[in-house]
Amino acid sequence: MTIRVLLADDQALLRSAFRVLVDSEPDMEVVGEAADGAEAVRLAREERADVVLMDIRMPGTDGLAATRLISADPGLAHVRVVMLTTFEVDEYVVQSLRAGASGFLGKGSEPDELLSAIRIAAGGEALLSPAATKGLIARFLAQADPADDGRDPARSERLDTLTVREREVLVQVAGGHSNDEIAERLEVSPLTVKTHVNRAMAKLGARDRAQLVVIAYESGLVRPRVE
Repeated sequence: MTIRVLLADDQALLRSAFRVLVDSEPDMEVVGEAADGAEAVRLAREERADVVLMDIRMPGTDGLAATRLISADPGLAHVRVVMLTTFEVDEYVVQSLRAGASGFLGKGSEPDELLSAIRIAAGGEALLSPAATKGLIARFLAQADPADDGRDPARSERLDTLTVREREVLVQVAGGHSNDEIAERLEVSPLTVKTHVNRAMAKLGARDRAQLVVIAYESGLVRPRVE
């Protein structure tokens, strides 16, 4: 199956470079280019994109706003967004994940890293490791204004829909543990863990494991701690 890729960046030269790279792969193709976030959202729908490489800073509707619009649209539930930026700052990473992105990549990444990121996102996996995501969110929330820490009360309420075991698994996911590690810790099979993870994702509206980590912290289930 060919991965349909949409390029969203206000720099035409970068889009051209990305197009050459992506179109050189037998399992993916560029189906559109957007110079701003609004155009990216429109083309994601019209071209039935699987993955959007989204620049975080664009004129008008920026990458974060566009990602939120894509994530909120049921018709685009299959679309995965990989954020691209030259500003590799914790706050941008967290904001990208909160907006619904499946991952984050610096524009200075190697070509193989970019292509791998597209395949990982298309496969529904989180581009950032849960452990890395956990650390970023912990640092960001620990430094945030307690009166405005971005937590979503609705997500806290949705935790009530989880079973006791699903909560236990969510805590382990937020701790950066793999399915195999969680299985060993909880003395169950990896397949059982995967089932609990998938059910938690469905109940909490999470697109991937990275989103589960965000929810675990934003809901207050797991408290941020800075080493």
